[in-house]
Amino acid sequence: MTSQRRQMALGAFLYPTGHHAAAWRHPGAQADAGVNFRHYAQIAQAAEAAKFDMLFLADSAGARGEDWGALARFSTHYVAQFEPLTLLSGLAAVTEHIGLVATASTTYNEPYVLARKFASIDHISGGRAAWNLVTSANEAEAQNFGRDRLLDHDERYRRATEFLAVAQGLWDSWEDDAFIRDKESGVFFDPEKAYRLDHRGEFFGVRGPLNIPRSPQGWPVLVQAGSSDAGKELAGASAEVVFTAQQTLPLAQAFYRDVKARAVAHGRSPDDVKIMPGIFPVVGRTEAEAKAKFDELQNLIHPDVALSILEHRLGIALRHLPLDGPLPKDIPVTNAAQSRQALLLELAEREGLSILQLGLRVAGARGHWQVVGTPEHIVDVMEERFLNEGADGFNVMPPYLPGGLTDFIELVLPELRRRGLFRTEYEGRTLREHLGLQRPGRRHKHHKATEGAAHGDAAPAAA
Repeated sequence: MTSQRRQMALGAFLYPTGHHAAAWRHPGAQADAGVNFRHYAQIAQAAEAAKFDMLFLADSAGARGEDWGALARFSTHYVAQFEPLTLLSGLAAVTEHIGLVATASTTYNEPYVLARKFASIDHISGGRAAWNLVTSANEAEAQNFGRDRLLDHDERYRRATEFLAVAQGLWDSWEDDAFIRDKESGVFFDPEKAYRLDHRGEFFGVRGPLNIPRSPQGWPVLVQAGSSDAGKELAGASAEVVFTAQQTLPLAQAFYRDVKARAVAHGRSPDDVKIMPGIFPVVGRTEAEAKAKFDELQNLIHPDVALSILEHRLGIALRHLPLDGPLPKDIPVTNAAQSRQALLLELAEREGLSILQLGLRVAGARGHWQVVGTPEHIVDVMEERFLNEGADGFNVMPPYLPGGLTDFIELVLPELRRRGLFRTEYEGRTLREHLGLQRPGRRHKHHKATEGAAHGDAAPAAA
């Protein structure tokens, strides 16, 4: 970020064909985008040429039940797509500067494996990797991993907290200069600069050390997307970027100040965590053009799809109710994505939306902040949030791809730059440098890797 004036951070959130539920049906969308590497490579290169801070990839380790029922022909969700870490490895080879963010669940992975994968991508990319830590809220995922149901919300977050601590400890397995690789002396690494973690906790037992050197960024940038109270606490303690969703400036300000205060309570600086809410922009050269683009997408949504998505988000059945009527009162708190449920209930009440109207809104922007208008209008509202403690930047969610991102690059970015709100060139090489984040020093407690080797409980760390 510039040293002369605070500027926005911008992520390009690449959902295969775009974020609108009917994006794949748009005539300008690449219908097979989820398994089309050339599609992703071209978009990644366009985002890098536009100087975006990062690419952001979501993920789920399971197809939801409704994707296989009678509605499957309409596609309630885009179910055929690359695993994100695999995809980012490929994108690292066709880009040079843009950050690479992959989503991976702490509920359905093991810390050692995931720490090694992210460290590998950080090395491959020259310091551009980031991990979007999620706990997973899809019941169908649990059934792919030997469980009958989703773990309780609080248990998922306890596991996530321990998982992250283990991963950070593993990334600190080596000092930065541990690997000498001296051919003349035959010394490959200095055993005095290697450390075992020897972690034993509620969920994990991990010995260490990690079998890859400390990566260019020290740790990958840590991204977190939960906005429940447990999610905000985890974000305040550890996250460096927070992806969130608020519909109004006051709600955005409240979230922003809450997470920053939690960071300070954990001994961090407010600048150590960047708040980047999602924005779903539909941009036209005129208001009429923007509205026409949005209406074209909305007209592609099948009402049953909108209702199915809403039922999943709220965690209740709605089909037996009048769709032109309001939501029922006293909806129970879901065990899945609690913050998204609360957001949608607030939106429905504030705007007086019927069940079907709310379903169509969710299907459009997936519960995120939706802005339809001219470049000037879109920049006006982004600037308002940015300058008034509502955001440090935004995760841009194109309605369809590639056209929605092209519109943002060609129409919105010039106005952001005219106002001095976004960079014209990269000033660094790593994602941490783009975001103005410090490279973490080693700060976890370890045992020397050679300690106890004589007793057979740890192998010598020398080659």
